[in-house]
Amino acid sequence: MEYSEACGEKISKLAFGTMRLPLLEDGSIDQEQVERMTDYAMANGVNYYDTAYPYHNGYSEIAIGKALAKYPRESFKLVTKFPGHQFMKEYDCEGIFEEQLAKCGVDYFDFYLLHNIYENSFDTYRNEAFGIVDYFVKQKKLGRIKHLGFSTHARAENLEEILDFLGDRIEFCQIQLNYLDWTLQNAKKKIELLGSRGIPVMVMEPVRGGKLADLGEENNARLKALRPDESIASWALRWLVGIPEVATVLSGMSCFDQMADNVKTFSEGEPLSKDEWNMMLEIAETLKKGVPCTACRYCCDGCPMELDIPMLLAGYNDMKFAGGMTVSMQMDGTPEEKWPDKCIGCGACASVCPQHIEIPEVLSEFSEMLRNGPSWREICRQREEAAEKLKAK
Repeated sequence: MEYSEACGEKISKLAFGTMRLPLLEDGSIDQEQVERMTDYAMANGVNYYDTAYPYHNGYSEIAIGKALAKYPRESFKLVTKFPGHQFMKEYDCEGIFEEQLAKCGVDYFDFYLLHNIYENSFDTYRNEAFGIVDYFVKQKKLGRIKHLGFSTHARAENLEEILDFLGDRIEFCQIQLNYLDWTLQNAKKKIELLGSRGIPVMVMEPVRGGKLADLGEENNARLKALRPDESIASWALRWLVGIPEVATVLSGMSCFDQMADNVKTFSEGEPLSKDEWNMMLEIAETLKKGVPCTACRYCCDGCPMELDIPMLLAGYNDMKFAGGMTVSMQMDGTPEEKWPDKCIGCGACASVCPQHIEIPEVLSEFSEMLRNGPSWREICRQREEAAEKLKAK
């Protein structure tokens, strides 16, 4: 197993992410398979286990806590998150934190994250009346949290403000990162910013929820010709190891075969060469289904509605690829007067676009996609209801 040093700790490059655990036919977690996967991970040197309060409607923390209970506490790093990004009532930091410790069966967490600080949740996290950050800084001082960090799906241009607010109270950051989002979500800029501040990166969505495990017949054949004994998903994982800021890669494994393949990737074989690393970026361009916006911003100067057109086009491109839950979150945090449906179709933007994008048509389509797609606020409401039902049991 490959390891890295982060926050003064030795952690495995492969982390067991528990957002997509194996399920039984009735929709409950397959605890037997979770324990088999955990045993295999522990036997092969995986020591970083990541969960969160809302995963599997609150049952993920319980499942991984049970699976790890047989092992000495110092042999693994247990990681969870405070759900300040989705709860819409008064924030009971103490109640939730104590509940998490009990559910996981531990008296401290090795790494603890403020979950998804992004455009729409930022005000919640910095609201002094809630005192969220101060509470968890205190828990760190008490030794109940060893390392405090945060996760984010925020746009790159908003990440700096979040980092300025948190300052030296946080030690690490978890972001969505893969060779597609390097450009599609401008993750390259996020990495550069975090790297400039010496903040280690924990990676989520390394294979985009499985979307990068099958790249189509032509691309799959291209990769198999180079490394016939390795899975397509392994290329995405190896690509991330080539980024110095990456401390660990969370893979949301939902069956034993995925665990075995990922352990193999981080235990055997050669890292990607520079040419192979760049080749994956070339392949990423073939996967995109949107418009060729270069963010030159010529379109913005004459927009009578003062829309951030490149930002909207980036959201459109992301949603065209895979539905765009991240886009839904970001748009929920965007003022309504800046949404794509506020375009009046004057065409001033299209007339100056160097890429000849029919911007009003694209914005109209994007608006329709948002209307028919998932609302992040509605999803948060449903998860809160599920959490309340869990507490009532």
